[in-house]
Amino acid sequence: MTLLIQGLAKHYGDATVFQNVSLGVAPGEFVAIVGESGVGKSTLLNCMAGLDHWDAGSIHLDGTALDGLDDTGRALWRREHVGFVFQAFHVLPHLDVAQNIALPLLLLNQPDPARVQAMLSAVGLEGLGARLPQQLSGGQLQRVAIARALVHRPRLLLADEPTGNLDPTTAAKVMDVLQTQCRASGAALVLVTHSEAAAARADRVLHLTADGIA
Repeated sequence: MTLLIQGLAKHYGDATVFQNVSLGVAPGEFVAIVGESGVGKSTLLNCMAGLDHWDAGSIHLDGTALDGLDDTGRALWRREHVGFVFQAFHVLPHLDVAQNIALPLLLLNQPDPARVQAMLSAVGLEGLGARLPQQLSGGQLQRVAIARALVHRPRLLLADEPTGNLDPTTAAKVMDVLQTQCRASGAALVLVTHSEAAAARADRVLHLTADGIA
């Protein structure tokens, strides 16, 4: 298993967000997580990335226990092994497209212009590397986010409502890119979504409730 979660629980004060969450995701597998609004889907994804703390249970990625790492250790681990695609894109407006995609490689002190160009081509943005984000459409910006999340060849790709701001046609194209690139790299993909169309593409669809996941 690339990702193994056992008995995970998260609370805010006396309120339980979720508990008894256990799941495994194999290399190259695409798992979609669905559930009611407010049930903690994005919080669970943030826990998988080591961005949020949890109150019980464990998360392992390729045998590394996240709960055994401090905040600095988690940040370094995340930088190397995890890619994250957000609904709101989170591209930096003062950097051009190629520079945005290159950020994970620069943070790892592994600049690789050829890899950046290959990712631009892979997501259908060849020739657009010098453009600024404000010169792109929403669908193109989401492709930039996908390329940035995958450029450093992460073992785990997490996507939080990546098609939520897109029209159905553009959303389908973005999902095509996301799936194709994850299959090509062998990354495990965990997608949180309200979209039935996006969830239908997954190898497995899991339903998160306050009492667990199934």
